[in-house]
Amino acid sequence: MRVSFNAFSDSITSQLGDLSSAQLRLQRQATSGQRISAADDDPVGAQRLLDARAETEQLAQYTKNIARQRDVATVTQGSIQSLQKVSDRAAEIATRAVGVNSPQDLAQYATEVNQLIEQTLNTANGKFGDGYLLGGTNTRQVPFTATRDSNGNITSVAYQGNVADSAVEIGRGDTLDTHVPGSNTSGAGPSGLLADSRTGADLFAHLISLRDHLQAGNTAAISATDTTQLTSDGNHLIDQLGSNAAAIARLDAADSANSTRSQAVDKMKSSVTDVDLAQTLTDLSRAQSAYQIALQTGAKLLDLSLLNYLQ
Repeated sequence: MRVSFNAFSDSITSQLGDLSSAQLRLQRQATSGQRISAADDDPVGAQRLLDARAETEQLAQYTKNIARQRDVATVTQGSIQSLQKVSDRAAEIATRAVGVNSPQDLAQYATEVNQLIEQTLNTANGKFGDGYLLGGTNTRQVPFTATRDSNGNITSVAYQGNVADSAVEIGRGDTLDTHVPGSNTSGAGPSGLLADSRTGADLFAHLISLRDHLQAGNTAAISATDTTQLTSDGNHLIDQLGSNAAAIARLDAADSANSTRSQAVDKMKSSVTDVDLAQTLTDLSRAQSAYQIALQTGAKLLDLSLLNYLQ
C-alpha cells in the first residue's frame, strides 16, 4: 500500500509549524519574563489577569478617593479648631462680663465679640480648592451671607448651603463623606458645624446675642442665657472635632487595607504571568532540539516517500 506523498508533506509541515510556534512562544516568554502575552497562551490565566487588573484599577480609585477625603477632613479640622478658639474666647468674655459694671469695659468686650463674629464668618466661608468647604454639595455658592446694620455690624447670618450627602467609596462596600455642612436645622442628616437644631448649637446667633447684651450692659441676660448657649456651642464643636478625628482614623484604616489588598493582587498577578526563567530556558532548549529532530526526520521520510511514489 502506497502512502500519499502529500499526506507525508502535510503532516510534517504541521508538526514543524507547531514546534516552531512553541519555540517562538518560549523565546518571547524568556525575553519578556511574562508567561501570558495573548489570551490563547492560557485562557484561564488570562481571565484571572483581567480580573486582577480591574481590581487594581478599582483599588487605585479608592486610594484617590481616600486622599481627597483626607484633604477635606484635614482642612475641616483646621476650621473646627479656629471656631473653637472663637467659642472659647466668647465664653471667657461672657464669664468675665458678668462681674463687670463699667459700661466702657462692657463696650470694649462688645467690640471684641464683634471681631469674633467677623472672624467666624470668614472661617465659615472658607474655600477648599475652587469650592466652598461648608456648603454641602453646593460648593459654588458662598455658604453664609450676613445682614448688617447701618454701622456695618452683622445682625444675622443665613445659611445658603445644603446637607446633601456626597459620600464616595473608600473600599469595597465602604463609603464615607468627610464634608460637614455649615448648618443643619432639619433635625436629620449630617450634623451642622456651626448650627444644629438637635444640639441647640448656633454659634453666629449666640455671638450676636452676647455682643448685643454687652452693648446694652445687660449682664443678667449674659449670665442667664449667653454663657449657657456658648457652652453648648463649645461642646458641639468638641463633638465635631471628635467626629472629624474618627473619620480620619477610618480613612487611614481603609488606606492600609487597600494597600495590603493591592500588594496581594500584585503578587497574584505575578504568580499568573511571571515565568520561571530556568524552566522556560530548559523548555526552549527541548523545543529547539525537537524541532531539529523533526526537521531531520521529516527530510528522511520525504526522501523515502518520494522514492516509494516513483516506484
